[in-house]
Amino acid sequence: MGTLDEDERSTMTDIERYVRAATRDNTRRSYQAAIDHFETQWGGFLPATAEGVARYLADHAEQHAVSTLRQRLAALSQWHISQGFPDPTKAPLVRQVLRGIRTLHPTPPKQAAPLLLQHLQTAVQCFEDEARQARECHDLTTLRRARRDTALLLLGFWRGFRGDELARLRVEHIQAEAGVGITLFLPRSKGDREALGVQHRTPALKALCPVSAYLQWIEVAGIAHGPVFRKLDRWGNLSDTPLNSNSLVGLLRRMLERAGVPAALYTGHSLRRGFATWATANGWELKSLMSYVGWKDAKSALRYIDSAQRFGELAVLPASQVHNLIP
Repeated sequence: MGTLDEDERSTMTDIERYVRAATRDNTRRSYQAAIDHFETQWGGFLPATAEGVARYLADHAEQHAVSTLRQRLAALSQWHISQGFPDPTKAPLVRQVLRGIRTLHPTPPKQAAPLLLQHLQTAVQCFEDEARQARECHDLTTLRRARRDTALLLLGFWRGFRGDELARLRVEHIQAEAGVGITLFLPRSKGDREALGVQHRTPALKALCPVSAYLQWIEVAGIAHGPVFRKLDRWGNLSDTPLNSNSLVGLLRRMLERAGVPAALYTGHSLRRGFATWATANGWELKSLMSYVGWKDAKSALRYIDSAQRFGELAVLPASQVHNLIP
């Protein structure tokens, strides 16, 4: 049996690298966890049969939501296709079992609470107070933490970013001008099916401004390239690597708790939902909201919008302060 020469091995390495780059890190991790659950924890065999997959679904119908089971099926489907095997998850038996589970075990979709504008204002004011006191005491650690957390909250809210998008922002892909606006380029995004990259723009605001918050953070952090949002240790040292998107939920809650904001219901999607709900309460049309955030279909947008009545007066920021945000 022949062996691969050096050029062939190099080509295979390149192919594997590009194939890996085509899948988001979070998706790759969740798919691997799903395969491990099927094979190791449940004791399934790969390649699987339609009957085996159907039994797996039935055994977990009462423990897991349908959305979780769909994610497990997607992982199994991807594994079989990538290995060159027939996909058992598309068999009529599997589809019927999943439909039956959805009928007998209906579960309302879990959604993150939208970050209320009042809570955003409270947190930002707290961080501004921390920054002012830190400057007076020459406390670089506290100053950096306050500036980072302010920028993360305001960019995440006004741009409607998910946690993984905030984690992937890089300084070299951002252009910001005080009093004017900020342009942010994401080479990869969940809605960017062609992997062409997406460019986002946000103007400077008179209040709760994401542009000034970003510039103040970059200045005090002293970074000119690499990840925008990074881990800070207790001594104020910055990591070279970005924040892990999976750790952003805990970080967001700690930030809000530090400001005295009830944070238990908030997750990494709360910034996105908060902006969508605020925009709806302030008269944005659905088409404008979809264009600004980057949703391709109305169903995706509507899942993020709470009724304006629930948001109430807490959603309103004077129009004179944010009129130029509306597309």
